[in-house]
Amino acid sequence: MKINKPHDLLKIAVFYDGNYFLHVSNYYNYVHARKRRLSIDGLHNFIKKRLASLESIPANLCQIVDAHYFRGRVNAREASERGNQLYYDRVFDDILMSEGVTTHYLPVRSVHGRKEEKGIDVWLALEAFELAMYKKFDVMVLIASDGDYIPLVRKLNTLGVKVMVIGWDFEYTNERGDHMVTKTSKDLMAELSYPIRMHDVIDAYLPEDEAVINNLFVRQEGVGKAPDLPETEDDNFFRSEVLSLKSGYGFIKYANNNLFFYHEDVVGFDFNDLKPGDPVRFSIEKSEKGDTNIAKNIHLLTNTDATLDEDTETPESVETPENE
Repeated sequence: MKINKPHDLLKIAVFYDGNYFLHVSNYYNYVHARKRRLSIDGLHNFIKKRLASLESIPANLCQIVDAHYFRGRVNAREASERGNQLYYDRVFDDILMSEGVTTHYLPVRSVHGRKEEKGIDVWLALEAFELAMYKKFDVMVLIASDGDYIPLVRKLNTLGVKVMVIGWDFEYTNERGDHMVTKTSKDLMAELSYPIRMHDVIDAYLPEDEAVINNLFVRQEGVGKAPDLPETEDDNFFRSEVLSLKSGYGFIKYANNNLFFYHEDVVGFDFNDLKPGDPVRFSIEKSEKGDTNIAKNIHLLTNTDATLDEDTETPESVETPENE
């Protein structure tokens, strides 16, 4: 194992599985008591400080020399049809750019009528291995959880590159009654030089680490909320207004009943920016259990767009759930 001398610079590369990072950021913003999104700058500072401690070298000798973010993305036409989606995409691009993170996007494809992200993990692995060969990183940090990255880790180990994975395990029951589970592959963690279980780090930090942990999250007044990118599967949209909002979910006024919606179903703007009475455009789908209808693909309308035309009124044939 390579031992760094006190004067050696530890060269760190960070590779993001963007969809995973957004999923975890949404969890902390809507479900966890923190009610904040993850901060790219704060995460990078955490990585440098943690590696300085693990390698027993000064923090100023731990530097992120390369960082890359991989994710699927809808095309410009689709994004422009989703309210402020293009704006939020650009805001997050600006955040990544300001932190020196290179972005890599693949087009989201339609597979059997559903929008899916394909090939991102393969692209990430190929880029990571190629850059590790040429740039000779000392440590590669993966923001990922999938066991599919095990071959990459093994290849990096043959190059003498240590690998850290920043992973999260959490589970909760959402307001629809669905049990949501996110876990990092145990087989992946077993292959690593430095497995970091961030849920433990965040929820059980030592007093001396408080400032570093708090900086992992975006300040409430700051810009930097990563956009959600749920996909629209059909053109059957309706218009109404937000009836009520709770922590991470809400209800839309709909005929004589209300339609439930979850924070992940909001498109082009942040759930926390919604207010009761806001006009919205949405589609209707069955819940995962198939026993009720819920609102999906929710867009905030401007005052001009919000006028309810007769052809967008609720059809009598659509079954609605019980009142809130």
